[in-house]
Amino acid sequence: MPVIETSLTTLALWAVIGYLFGSVPFGLLLTRALKLGDLRKIGSGNIGATNVLRTGNKLAAALTLLLDGGKGAVAVLAGRTIAGEDAAQVAALFAFVGHCYPVWLEFRGGKGVATFLGILLALAWPVGIAACLTWLATAVIARISSLSALVAAGSSTIWMLVLGHGTAFFLGIALTLLIYWRHRANISRLRAGTEPKFGQK
Repeated sequence: MPVIETSLTTLALWAVIGYLFGSVPFGLLLTRALKLGDLRKIGSGNIGATNVLRTGNKLAAALTLLLDGGKGAVAVLAGRTIAGEDAAQVAALFAFVGHCYPVWLEFRGGKGVATFLGILLALAWPVGIAACLTWLATAVIARISSLSALVAAGSSTIWMLVLGHGTAFFLGIALTLLIYWRHRANISRLRAGTEPKFGQK
């Protein structure tokens, strides 16, 4: 953990700011703007980039990926610049929570993979790059999106220790547990051998 130097009131404020950043449902907003239908009634009903891709619009999916990652990164960078490293980590955690449980959508949000990677890239870019490469390597080998996310998340805390960013270790554990919780249905399908690969329904 980083040294706590910021007052609890200020950290609470950054928790709210991080949550508000994270709760912006870019996938839903983009699909509405492009008249692609109600994303919550398409595919898995998820508001993330993977489900946006199911609309057939690759540009919308790519923009969702970038924006969902960007909101996590912005929360970290804003907290760090204005208040310090402890505020950055608080903002990061609540940006992730905001994406997964946005108040605007009755707390039914995305699974947080893009936001998670954006947070890591802003928090400690070597760790973020390592996690992205882990996701990519798993995707190339297994061709299963959810498995790639789970392996990338699970390896992130190892990368933090190996690459010398142990102050983010407990945040990494918290984010990884949330990723796994949000993917619990996918984990059940992976265990049953029924999780679809890229391009499958």
